[in-house]
Amino acid sequence: MQTKLLVAGILGLGVLAGCSEREVILPGERLGVRDILQDAPQDDAAAVNTTVPANVPAATNNASWAQSHVSPFARIPNAALSSNLTQIWSVSIGQGDGRRSRIITDPVVADGRVFTVDSDGRVSATSTAGQPLWSFSLVPLRDDQSDALAGGLAYNNGRLYVTSGFGVLMAVDAATGAEIWTQRLQTTATGAPTVFGGLVYVIAGDSTAWAIEEEDGRVRWQQDGLGDVGNVAGAAPPAVNDRHVVFSFGSGAVQGAFRQGGLRLWNADIVGARRGFAIALVDDITGYPVIDGNRVYAGNHSGRVVGLNVSSGERLWTAQHGALDPVWPAGGSVYLVSDLNELVRLNAEDGSQIWSVDLPGYEPVRRPQRRRDSAFTNHGPIMAGGRLIVASSDGFLRSFDPSSGELLSQTEIRGGATTRPVVANGVLYVVSTNGTLHAYR
Repeated sequence: MQTKLLVAGILGLGVLAGCSEREVILPGERLGVRDILQDAPQDDAAAVNTTVPANVPAATNNASWAQSHVSPFARIPNAALSSNLTQIWSVSIGQGDGRRSRIITDPVVADGRVFTVDSDGRVSATSTAGQPLWSFSLVPLRDDQSDALAGGLAYNNGRLYVTSGFGVLMAVDAATGAEIWTQRLQTTATGAPTVFGGLVYVIAGDSTAWAIEEEDGRVRWQQDGLGDVGNVAGAAPPAVNDRHVVFSFGSGAVQGAFRQGGLRLWNADIVGARRGFAIALVDDITGYPVIDGNRVYAGNHSGRVVGLNVSSGERLWTAQHGALDPVWPAGGSVYLVSDLNELVRLNAEDGSQIWSVDLPGYEPVRRPQRRRDSAFTNHGPIMAGGRLIVASSDGFLRSFDPSSGELLSQTEIRGGATTRPVVANGVLYVVSTNGTLHAYR
């Protein structure tokens, strides 16, 4: 007992001795640890909208919309289209969106036919008068349609090129749907191909870039990138000009290469995220690379859009907006649907914002106390008839003034849009969530 008291006394003296030491106060200014965060500029800082004349290209009465607009040779800068749209017909293309499968393929139009893919992987051709022509399934005999998503489409010289989540690239006769050749890509291929100069370019598995001979399906070359497990369904169509091809991968990397031989020229990572938003955790390149002149514009899902030099990959500017669809460059401006469901106009020279307007956001809920867990999707924009057009899953096709962002008109889409709109011969085509192809003139 005496031993315990002795130990306790020694410990008490140690504590008292420690308390008797004077605290050393370091000299210098005191700053709050949170001040730097509170004073830092926010990603979503409000910018004042301004009306700046838009150098809208002259309208073109195009006969086709054969491929994605990411490449200059395939982009119609301003397709001719009436300002007052009326639905002229609609036809089912198969299965619509479901809980486990979605339509992720934009339609293409060529040779008097509209080509589509439904959520079950069925490829269809419909005449521009609305008559079904042919269809076939991309699902292998021993698989189920729910095992993989469908891919993308591109048309060139009488052939339709089709990618599939089951890991193949096919060339089929556009008039009959008959198979010409098939190339196995070893992994999923859910992005649209790009066809140019005798080669078909495609990205498989969000991590491998392929260049395949258009004539017989033989592999010319391939490049490896980095994938990511947290990606958005659908890969980016490669952007191509006379000399270069630009790919993007699931890791958030953009890569430039020589088009013919595949020699890699540069790599650029699109990094950065919008703070305070859960969707910023997804860093996939959803604003697919778009070539315009000597520049490439690309954006990620998490809050950044960049302008790059197409030859060197040098970053010219960064804008604090995400891009959920590929941008539309026109007349010195870059238009995009942002990660905050806004239609945004940027200055193509330096990336500064000119204006932004709200698009449909979260679906309304009956009980206010419930969390918002379902959002509308806005597809586009494209430029047609001298205005910007966005198709939304809330059931409307909207037109906006490129100079000011003012809403000019809206047209009902029964079922709501699930693809980007395309325009050919003065007719706008869009697929709705219930698997219906709509035509407007």
